[in-house]
Amino acid sequence: MGVNGRLSVADERSVEAVAARLTSARRRSLDLLDPVDEPDLLRQHSPLMSPLVWDLAHVGNYEDLWLLRALGAAGVGPQHDDVYDAFRHPRQNRPALPLLGPGPARRYIDEVRDRAIEHLARVGQACLDPDGPEPLLADAFVYGMVVQHEHQHAETMLATLQLRDAVYEPAHQDRPGLLAAVSADAYTGQAEVLVEGGPFVMGTDTESWAYDNERPAHVVDVPAFWIDATPVTNAAYAEFVEAGGYERPDLWTDEGWKWRQSEGLVGPQFWTGDGGRIRFGRREALAPDEPVQHVCWYEADAFARFAGKRLPTEAEWEKAASWDPATGRKRRYPWGDAPPDGERANAGQRRFGPSRVGAHPQGASAVGCLAMAGDVWEWTASSFDPYPGFRSFPYREYSEVFFGADYKVLRGGSWATDPSALRTTFRNWDYPIRRQIFAGFRCARDGA
Repeated sequence: MGVNGRLSVADERSVEAVAARLTSARRRSLDLLDPVDEPDLLRQHSPLMSPLVWDLAHVGNYEDLWLLRALGAAGVGPQHDDVYDAFRHPRQNRPALPLLGPGPARRYIDEVRDRAIEHLARVGQACLDPDGPEPLLADAFVYGMVVQHEHQHAETMLATLQLRDAVYEPAHQDRPGLLAAVSADAYTGQAEVLVEGGPFVMGTDTESWAYDNERPAHVVDVPAFWIDATPVTNAAYAEFVEAGGYERPDLWTDEGWKWRQSEGLVGPQFWTGDGGRIRFGRREALAPDEPVQHVCWYEADAFARFAGKRLPTEAEWEKAASWDPATGRKRRYPWGDAPPDGERANAGQRRFGPSRVGAHPQGASAVGCLAMAGDVWEWTASSFDPYPGFRSFPYREYSEVFFGADYKVLRGGSWATDPSALRTTFRNWDYPIRRQIFAGFRCARDGA
């Protein structure tokens, strides 16, 4: 069923499929950490990030809370709740906590998972009922929340591994069959596309696994605008660097310029300044036609001014990604309602980096924008604010406590993002100074 009708979990999932999604998320977490030795699992590689073993045990504790205790089942480790409370302990303080070691952490999350699967079997088809009496179980929402949460931590752990001062060899990089055939030609399409003005439906009331901040659906009237057909590339960003973009305060906001000066920024994080970069501990040449990544919001905003443009608003971005003007309906993904695959998007860690721009022409949105799902998260001009009629569910700390001007919205997912978060309504957010995340951007400008 398309997104104009109710997207019931029963339309596309079964109890067995929900269990498989849980298993797949756990396998990814364990696979990511399998090549890492015990000292590096325990070490904090940056004050911006948790020790990897904290993330591992945290996903189990979250599952313990929501798939067991919140559903009335016996939990495994309530004694761990304080240590793995992400809101009580900032990342820089977590190494001092009494963390479970790698072995005990794996045993803990295994025990939680065994009990969660047993409870899922007892719940049975009740969790697939979109109109069931228990909101957490309706359309298997709470299972989707836990699946997405673990995948989000897998991406966070990848950011930690990128910051780690050692070579990381992913166990499944470029595995045969993971990536379908993609375009081998350099992108020669249009540089930007015009999105006609008018109303569209922003957000969702129908996605069964959507978070509270994506709701409710509401109509937004967006004036006409132009938006880049692809994300900004390394080559384009290098021109900004070489033209002195980091030495021109007129291109930066006041806060951004202060940050650039205090941090001594001269280019994207992990660029080496001589046409190279560091990726997972290994030095390599910059790929000129890949989307630039590891830039903060201030850098993206400065580049946009350099280019005579601006960052798109969140509403503009979602309209360009999701709205089909020919049908007057919203698409679940930029290309339509079909699930993501390797022909349409580079996501789900199919490979450990962005694809060349234009490599996935089948993933184009209705207006002709490419790579609006996967490759790099894209900064928008907008602060992270609630939609009209927002209601927290199932807890305030997922979205509500972050609303406000301190955070900027990112959209679209990255190469490291699981397809469960590639829907066109998914909202990510972070401080405008963050660079360790797999973030890039595209530019926009007002319509004629």
